[in-house]
Amino acid sequence: MLDGNSREENIIKTSIVGIIVNVILTLFKIAVGSVSGSIAIILDGVNNLSDALSSVITIIGMHLSSKPPNRKHPYGYGRIEYFTALIIAAIIIAAGIESFIESVHKIMHPTDVNYSLIVFVIMVVAIIAKLLLGRYTIKKGEENNSDSLINSGKDASFDAIVTAATLISAIIFILFHINLDGILGAIIGLIIIKAGIEMILDSLGEILGKRVNEELSANIHKDVEKFDNVKGAYDLVLNNYGPENYIGSIHIGVDESLNAKEIYKLSREIQGEILKKYGIFLTIGIYATNSKDPEVQNIISSLSEICLNKKNIHQVHGVYVDKESKIIQFDIVVDFDIEDINEYKENLIKELQNEFKDYKISSIIIDRSISDLI
Repeated sequence: MLDGNSREENIIKTSIVGIIVNVILTLFKIAVGSVSGSIAIILDGVNNLSDALSSVITIIGMHLSSKPPNRKHPYGYGRIEYFTALIIAAIIIAAGIESFIESVHKIMHPTDVNYSLIVFVIMVVAIIAKLLLGRYTIKKGEENNSDSLINSGKDASFDAIVTAATLISAIIFILFHINLDGILGAIIGLIIIKAGIEMILDSLGEILGKRVNEELSANIHKDVEKFDNVKGAYDLVLNNYGPENYIGSIHIGVDESLNAKEIYKLSREIQGEILKKYGIFLTIGIYATNSKDPEVQNIISSLSEICLNKKNIHQVHGVYVDKESKIIQFDIVVDFDIEDINEYKENLIKELQNEFKDYKISSIIIDRSISDLI
């Protein structure tokens, strides 16, 4: 994981490259489009200008999101990056709408186009440049966990497709004298709009809160469970305050014989390891286990079997059987298909109470989050 300064520097450098490439392509395409009379080429150039603007917004958003935490925003400003990605997506949609409107006007009022060798040369160069820029930007976006860069990279890749389609349209016009300029521009506009909407939905998903990345979740569980005295890791919760800023919690199972000093030492070791490796601060919760007792083992086995045979229950954990007080406590993880969670819980308690008549089912904590289940 990159530190904050390296990440900011990489994102800004990548954005500057995008600005330079897009401004150069904009100037050439608008000039060529004006000379040839092709609305598709002109709109393609305007789209490149919007890409340059997107890169400028990425730089501004990166600068704002890297501001240190303060009393008003104790978790920092990392989520600004998601709003930056939204703005970029909105710009892409606006460019698509403009392309569609201008292209429809071109269809209704067609004009002659005049393609020359220089037009083809510039368009081929633009396709290659945009493909390379798209791959480079997406790669840097993935390396630095930046939705803004990834969106910009995807847009650059779309631009390469758009320019390629414009080139094909020019070839068709020269060979068959069929003018597809306006129709192609309208199709391009719709494709750009669709891409922008998908980007907005993705960014909104980040703001609303997505499931924890499966690979990250699995790796954290694995790293926590490798510690001695950890009998299992459950209930991972990660709160996202920006692409590189997570704060969360996890429960670990430990034998009931461990004392407070041993549990404290174990918790601190886990926190230090996860913070060092992932940059994530975890609060550690504790499940006490007493599964060494044969009677308790049988109860846990029977209880788990009953619960896991139900299609809506994915996991049973944190089971503690208090033989002295005759109390059973445990957690279950269920899916989102259950409409009335309280009614479901009551019915499950009744069923288990009939099965384990000598014990009281004291509590069931139901979790709909299945980030633990990879």
